[in-house]
Amino acid sequence: MLLSIESSCDDSAIAITEIKTAKLILHKKISQEIKHAKYGGVVPELASRLHAVDLPKLLEGAKEYFPKIKAVAVTNEPGLAVTLNEGVMMAKAFSTFQKLPLVPVHHLKGHIYSLFIQKPVILPLLAVLISGGHTMVVRVKGLEDMEILATSMDDSVGESFDKVAKMMGLGYPGGPIVEALARDGDANRFELPIPLRNSPLIAFSLSGLKNAVRLKIEALGGAKEISEQDRRDLSASFQKAIIAHLSQKIKKILAKDRISNVALVGGASANLALRGAFENLCKEYDKTLLTAPLEYCSDNAAMIGRYAIEALKAGLTCSSQDIEVVANRKLKAGMRL
Repeated sequence: MLLSIESSCDDSAIAITEIKTAKLILHKKISQEIKHAKYGGVVPELASRLHAVDLPKLLEGAKEYFPKIKAVAVTNEPGLAVTLNEGVMMAKAFSTFQKLPLVPVHHLKGHIYSLFIQKPVILPLLAVLISGGHTMVVRVKGLEDMEILATSMDDSVGESFDKVAKMMGLGYPGGPIVEALARDGDANRFELPIPLRNSPLIAFSLSGLKNAVRLKIEALGGAKEISEQDRRDLSASFQKAIIAHLSQKIKKILAKDRISNVALVGGASANLALRGAFENLCKEYDKTLLTAPLEYCSDNAAMIGRYAIEALKAGLTCSSQDIEVVANRKLKAGMRL
């Protein structure tokens, strides 16, 4: 069995996965959302302190599996340095004490492998990764063969949803709130710009769209004055613009790339309107859409374990002395994960 640990942001999670079959044996998670909500976003120092309390609790709950654990995996990049350190320190201590190999896991690779929790790996694929910190398209051919084809020039999809929710005086995390409001809103009421609509650049940019929403809110009297229907209609119009932007840019990739499998992964991929749009997009270009179960879209240790199983089989391990914590690094098109 393999123990996996995730602490890249505001979710403490551990999982136990069977090495031979990739069967998920145990998955436990403690979310910090309520603790951070009053600040309107994640407070790194608070998140670190909560991980220091919650991770040991979760590990204690997996005690019965300790004798069968043969390897330890942990997210070591990207994320918040202070929270990554909490998980890495636990993994190093456990692997050193038990004399077990350690598997460092790139968080974004974990999101891609969330597709294969309790399933066989399907490669190659084009992964559209939309999360709180990243928006990108990755051509995935193997564990160590992942090329970034396009990425965001500024805000990510998840970040934009959170910021728009905050502008309207709503809670955190904003993605689910905006999505829920959008279901009962008029997506055609507010005319919002589609980012990079006339640009040949295959990239994503959401800061201008976010600013356009801010101006609409101000024109309506500000967050304290806008009505519930205003919020619904703004949410629907904003979500519509996001989907149009992603679709326009990703179409250019789908039209040229021969890979038949397209994956939608990351926390924001739980948005059902986005999923529906991508289903239609894949039908248009004769592609097969792969998605992770909703419960594994957000950060979790099961996806870290699923990637680590394949990495372990490929011999991609290190010692506790060699693992390094890497915070957010700038990722650009042409780079490899």
